[in-house]
Amino acid sequence: MTTAELMDYAEVITRFDPVLGLEVHVELSTATKMFCGCSNRFGGEPNTHVCPTCLGLPGSLPVVNAVAVESAIRIGLALNCEIAPWCRFARKNYFYPDMPKNFQTSQYDEPIAFNGYLDVTLDDGEVVRVQIERAHMEEDTGKSLHVGGATGRIHGAEHSLLDYNRAGVPLIEIVTKTIEGTGERAPEVARAYVSTLRDLLQALDVSDVRMDQGSLRCDANVSLMERGAAEFGTRTETKNVNSLRSVERAVRFEMTRQAAILASGGSILQETRHFEEASGTTRAGRRKETSEDYRYFPEPDLVPIAPSAEWVQELRGTLPELPAERRKRVQAEWSLTDLELRDLVNAGAIDLVAATADAGAPPAEARSWWMSYLSQQANARGVDLGALPITPGQVARVIALVADGALTNKLARDVVDGVLAGEGEPDHVVETRGLKVVSDDSALYAAVDEALAANPDVATKIREGKHAAAGAIVGAVMKATQGQADAKRVRELILTRCGA
Repeated sequence: MTTAELMDYAEVITRFDPVLGLEVHVELSTATKMFCGCSNRFGGEPNTHVCPTCLGLPGSLPVVNAVAVESAIRIGLALNCEIAPWCRFARKNYFYPDMPKNFQTSQYDEPIAFNGYLDVTLDDGEVVRVQIERAHMEEDTGKSLHVGGATGRIHGAEHSLLDYNRAGVPLIEIVTKTIEGTGERAPEVARAYVSTLRDLLQALDVSDVRMDQGSLRCDANVSLMERGAAEFGTRTETKNVNSLRSVERAVRFEMTRQAAILASGGSILQETRHFEEASGTTRAGRRKETSEDYRYFPEPDLVPIAPSAEWVQELRGTLPELPAERRKRVQAEWSLTDLELRDLVNAGAIDLVAATADAGAPPAEARSWWMSYLSQQANARGVDLGALPITPGQVARVIALVADGALTNKLARDVVDGVLAGEGEPDHVVETRGLKVVSDDSALYAAVDEALAANPDVATKIREGKHAAAGAIVGAVMKATQGQADAKRVRELILTRCGA
């Protein structure tokens, strides 16, 4: 479908109600895989993190990773879910070219966590409560590499290679209930939900949530229903969307694509689709199976899991301060308005500001640096704020040097530039670039005298009591000292020299 065949987004909203369902797969950062002792480290030479169990060899038996179960319970608790007192694994049967045993060990009708919710704050402060259907445990598949052809996909490839290092990696799949009533904000809600969930999982320290490495992947289910209709439309499932921006774009594109088809009298196929990053479009994958097609049955090689109420309470006590709670606390402690807090959240700066304050900087100054000059540098580089090559401790040190009078604000920016350029710690940059403030009064007096002599008319005005004219002399001195003089001290010396 070409762009010309899509329906204008504004028209989509006037004619249809979007319905969402989001499935997020989270790779846990356990030391070993879900059902064997193989390394769960990302990367490695192909097929080196494997054993008879994750290769599905006859006679091998799985053993549940206890830390993965703990992580699943902690995730469920953080999502306000009920924790099942008894649950079990099931076999999900499907042709998996990259799962050597040809079924996935998952959970079907008895998940470990269910019936929860996550409150999501949109950019303008509106809060949307997303209901959680379930969070269940399963294992990841391996990876296929299609060689030859122009696209790197199976169509047109000469042959395929399989890497089973990822087969058996612990996964938690978090499935929302149907999300209705979001209207034109549906794409934004989808992005905000995945972003909020990512922050939550990061705070729990159960996953590195690297979407670029596949540690966090979103399947976005989208359908449209005519305004006033009682039944949902047919849904599509855009698989493995791997960035927050792409989640929003994928939902928006599917809404415009489906609307155009429905408006022309066509029908939507229930199918999986793939998001094309370059074009911002989706393309057809395979017809979508129902749960009956997977022929689930209880896993006979694993005993049920029955977490006791005492154990669940013990794990509840290990939960850290969650992002929503932390935001409320820092807003009160830092005296932030709702808008200031929202700006910090949207910039991904709360943790950076907090860490800078923990390193000794006043929170207000820490916030100013991250939200102004450092944000400008991040935008210029096209990276997230946290990806800048400068640490909160280094920012705190620059702030301390300004407070001590060793740097002016301008010189401080030069120091930060040096750190960002990889020139070393702030003190080293100050030393090597010669950026210390000129604090020797004799040197400053010489510069002041030279500036006054060069501007006799201005000097006369100052002596006549027109102190505002001193600004021109201050500027001349700052230029002469390459910005390394303390402007306040220079002004004092000028007035002293002029007897004002």
